[in-house]
Amino acid sequence: MMKNIVKSLILILLLMTNLNAQNLKQVVYQDGSQKLNGLITENAKKNQPAVLILPAWKGIDNEAKQAAQDLAKEGYVAFIADIYGEGNIPTDNASAAKIAGKYKADYKAYQQRINAALKELIKSGVDPNKIVVIGYCFGGTGALETARAQFPVKGVISIHGGLAKDKSRENIPLKTKVLVEHPAKDESVKPEDITNLITEMDNGNTDWQIITYANSKHTFTNPESPDYNKIMADRAWNHTLLFINELLK
Repeated sequence: MMKNIVKSLILILLLMTNLNAQNLKQVVYQDGSQKLNGLITENAKKNQPAVLILPAWKGIDNEAKQAAQDLAKEGYVAFIADIYGEGNIPTDNASAAKIAGKYKADYKAYQQRINAALKELIKSGVDPNKIVVIGYCFGGTGALETARAQFPVKGVISIHGGLAKDKSRENIPLKTKVLVEHPAKDESVKPEDITNLITEMDNGNTDWQIITYANSKHTFTNPESPDYNKIMADRAWNHTLLFINELLK
């Protein structure tokens, strides 16, 4: 009896996964000679507002896919960027840390991959003047790099992202609006990282906001993580939607 129940639950989960997958379609694009495989929601229509999603350090994952599907329900086109490219997707934490570290160090290469995704999203026909960028973890770092590159987006959201910037880099005006969703117990972010980011944003007279979530560790928004905090994750998503709606509707 128990075996049959387990089998039924697995079947339901597989059907739900397949159903969700139908809401996203693959988009093949390039950065130089590197083939990239992004995902876009199927609701793309001309001149719609859109959200570019930068995934966490293991590449396109279920959290990014769910965010895209939820944003589509809100009326936005969502595009999930492929930062690493075909043949370079990490399979474990060690390889993820290595390749993510490479792009954190070579921030111009990271910005270039983000820009490639932005251009591909615009090619789909969305309104180029109504785009917000959100990122999780490593992608949260990318959201801030989007602002630092001064790409023409309405706003960026860094969700439990790395906030540090190499001290050798000069602060330049962050012209776009910035929302940082920060878990209070994120051991990967030092207090000085937050202080330096605030200084960076204030120097450029940036429209910024940092929301700190109590009792939350690094990947608090990811249901597949042991750090998951549903109450705070739900609040963070509501804050995400509030910010996006303000800028794009």
